[in-house]
Parts: sequence; structure tokens; C-alpha cells
Amino acid sequence: MSTLSLPNRVRDDRRVALLFLAPALVGFGVFYVYPALLGAWYSMTDWNLLSEPAFVGADNYVTLLHDPLFWNSLKVTGYYVVLTITIQMVGGLLLAALMHRLTRSVVLRSLLVVPWLVPNVTVGLLWMWLLDANLGFFNHVLTGMGLDNQGFLTAPDLAMPSVAMINAWTSTGYTALLLYAGMCLVPKQIYEAAALDGAGELRTFFRVTLPLMRPILAFVLVVSLIGSFQLFDTVAVTTKGGPVNATRVVYYYIYEQAFTHFKMGYASAMALTLVLILGVLTFVQMRMLRASTSDLA
Repeated sequence: MSTLSLPNRVRDDRRVALLFLAPALVGFGVFYVYPALLGAWYSMTDWNLLSEPAFVGADNYVTLLHDPLFWNSLKVTGYYVVLTITIQMVGGLLLAALMHRLTRSVVLRSLLVVPWLVPNVTVGLLWMWLLDANLGFFNHVLTGMGLDNQGFLTAPDLAMPSVAMINAWTSTGYTALLLYAGMCLVPKQIYEAAALDGAGELRTFFRVTLPLMRPILAFVLVVSLIGSFQLFDTVAVTTKGGPVNATRVVYYYIYEQAFTHFKMGYASAMALTLVLILGVLTFVQMRMLRASTSDLA
């Protein structure tokens, strides 16, 4: 009797699972799949938001290949990604290791995540005032030390490092919490065995902790990479792509083409190209870090 009722119970479970998944599936289809398909269609049209889209085939992609500003925006974005991910990962690993070894205070963890909870526009305005060339706090400190004022957000060689520092300040605490959670997954027995073998703190960190955290590191790197390519708010508030295209990242350039020059079709082509680039980079990262395997298994 139980053997005959098992298939029916499995089918019922599947129906219940689909019922619970239905809202998420509908939301994913409406807010992700449909806009993506619509964007792919618009990328093959000439549309200025006011008239009907006119089909132009692959013309937008041909224009994109010969657009120096698009390739410059990718180069600027890549420079920003390298800067901000390096600061986030180094700072996050340092904070996570200190929390794991010295303190596990809930208050400290709460304080670390506060900058990440502040809206990016507010963060951009705050740091724009702090880094102002004439009235900013940091330039007051520099002049007090007998040094010259620095145009942190107005000098071409300092603007992008300053933007990267702003966003790294926002995200490093959150990154540290993710890495700290990964460190807590490593069994204490492994650290005890390493200590018995005479391994010091640095050797234990690089030979034990980091290898066992590989899936967490891969997850944090992929999330950080995708988030870094989506840089927009800070640039829109502080530099508006300047000076001399030094901070005109690809997201801001797409925004300009769509809502300043009303080239929605061309902007859609750039957005779709960016999605493909991110997909390739994510795949390469996952394969290089062997994210699906763990030495803990």
C-alpha cells in the first residue's frame, strides 16, 4: 500500500513546491527575463524614446565596436574594479582575521556593516565634501602639515582612486563579515593540528585558512566583481564622469547615451555587451578558483 502511494505523494510535493515557487518565478520572469528580452530587441533598433523603434539590425553593435568612448569606459571600469576589489579583499581579510582571532563582538560586527547600509548617494555627497579641494577636511589636514591642496575628485590621476576608495570604504566591512563567516566554518581541530605542527599565525592563515575558504572567496570575488561593474551612484554625485573621462565608467556612459542623448537602442546594445562580458569574467573566475569544490569535504 505504501509503495503504491509513494508516487502520488512525490507528485503532490512537486505541485506544492511549484506553488511556493510561483511568486518568485513570476517576479523573475516579469522583472528580469522580460526586460532582458526587450533590451535585446531594442539593441537592434534606433529608438529615441519619443518615436517608434526602427529596426536597424546589427548597426548598433558595429557602432559600438568603433566607439572609442565605449572602450575607454571599459578600461576605466576595469581600472576601478582592480582598485576597489584589491582594497576590499585585503582590508576585508585583515578585519575578518582580526575578528576571528581576537574578538567576536556582535557590536563590532554591527558597526562594520553600517557604511554598507548608508545609501550610495549619501555616501557620495559626504565624501565629496570631505575631499573638496578648498573646504574639504582632508585638504585642511594636508595644509596643516605644510603640504599642498589636492584635487582628489578634480585631478585626472586622483579622481578614480578617490572614487575607488569611497566605495571600498562602503563595502569593506560587509566583505569582512562574509569572509569572517567563511573562517568560522573551518573546524577548530584543523587549527589545533597546525599549531601542534609548529605553524605560526601567518603560515596558518596562508596554508590553512585561505585554501579552506576557497568557495567563500570565489563567492565574494564574483559578487564584488559584478557590483563593481555596476558603479554609477558615486560617479553621478561626485565627478559626473570627469575630469577628462577619467571616471566615465561604462554604467554612467550607458546612462548618458540613453537619457542624455536619447539613444536607447545604442545604450541597450552596450548593456547587453556588458552582460556578456560579466558572464565570461564570472565563468573564468569560478573555474580558476574551483568554486564548486572545497578542501573541507
